[in-house]
Amino acid sequence: MTDRRRVLIVQSTLRPPGGTQAVAAWMVEALKGTCDVGLACWEPPVFADVNRAYGTTIRDRDVTVHAVPSAYRRIAAAVPLSLALFRWALVLRLARRVSGSYDVLISAENEADLGREAIQYIHYPRQLRPRPAADLRWYHRPRVLLAAYYAVCDRLTGFTLAGVRRNRTLANSEWTAARVRELDGEVHISVLPPPVAPVEISLPWEERANGFLCIGRIAAEKEIEKVIAIVEGVRKQAPGVELHLIGSRGSEEAYYEQVRALVAARSSWLHLHEELSRQDLQRMIGSYRYGIHGMRDEHFGMATAEMVEGGCIVFAPDSGGQVEIVGRNSGLLYANPDDAVSKIVSVLESPERQAGLRVELARRQGAFSSDRFMQAIRDAVEAMDPDASVGLRR
Repeated sequence: MTDRRRVLIVQSTLRPPGGTQAVAAWMVEALKGTCDVGLACWEPPVFADVNRAYGTTIRDRDVTVHAVPSAYRRIAAAVPLSLALFRWALVLRLARRVSGSYDVLISAENEADLGREAIQYIHYPRQLRPRPAADLRWYHRPRVLLAAYYAVCDRLTGFTLAGVRRNRTLANSEWTAARVRELDGEVHISVLPPPVAPVEISLPWEERANGFLCIGRIAAEKEIEKVIAIVEGVRKQAPGVELHLIGSRGSEEAYYEQVRALVAARSSWLHLHEELSRQDLQRMIGSYRYGIHGMRDEHFGMATAEMVEGGCIVFAPDSGGQVEIVGRNSGLLYANPDDAVSKIVSVLESPERQAGLRVELARRQGAFSSDRFMQAIRDAVEAMDPDASVGLRR
């Protein structure tokens, strides 16, 4: 007999990069010392890669991994599409099969019907359809085929709204919580922002470079070309500023080449840094004064939070969960590129404005700490009623 609870975390993949993967990794980190942790996933993770990317310290012996059989993975790999929802359906079916050996179930990847009460962490509700435009690709356009694909996957997952409703729901932002209520107004939701590791090396403001960082996958939904245009507009009034794009290559080769071409044509002030280590990324965050984000309706905005945590003044679109990261400060939120240029220049020209924003953003930093996130996850697991579990206590 042991008091250690057995917790199954359900997550398609822990393979970096990605904010969803970071949240799941920190859930494992939070529970590995006090619980027996299992992971239901598409493929076995390489924890050394996970730790390098997210700052966790997970070892193979900390987790019992339940992966989808390799035969299914080989079949999916032969299809030239991501099939993310289909893969998730197979992961959920696997989780249901092994769930009887666990006391507490956690879906780290949005809402899920796991057959009994569970904890679900929602980044954006998977069942809220149609999906945002940023999520859609060319193969989603035929509506008849897309509807059929949804129907097959929903049947595989065994999804029911009643199953989702009985879960304990966490959301990454108030904005996402509002989207969940569009799916079902009866769901009770607690907001728990994702964890952001502290920036360990941070220069004083006076010693930081007077330039901008833009962090994220090189993908069309991140609107990197818009960010470049904004900083180009700023340079007409503040010629010395530079922009550093930091991220990994997305799945769209044409967009990646478009960004590469923009960088090549502006190489005197525009720089692309691919696949930086976590240490090098943190070093850059702690060495620059400003950050900028381009994606509209970002569900949370891990990159924005990382830059705020590192002491940067960050500008972002006036939409999505990222507005909460900067405290809904209208001086940092822009409606369009011209608005962004105007607001950025007003800050660059005013040391007093810079000082005020730095103080205001510093108050936001604790809201995203990994310690706060891990304690909240441990509390959520502890609050689950053991008598409601079908797991077999040892």
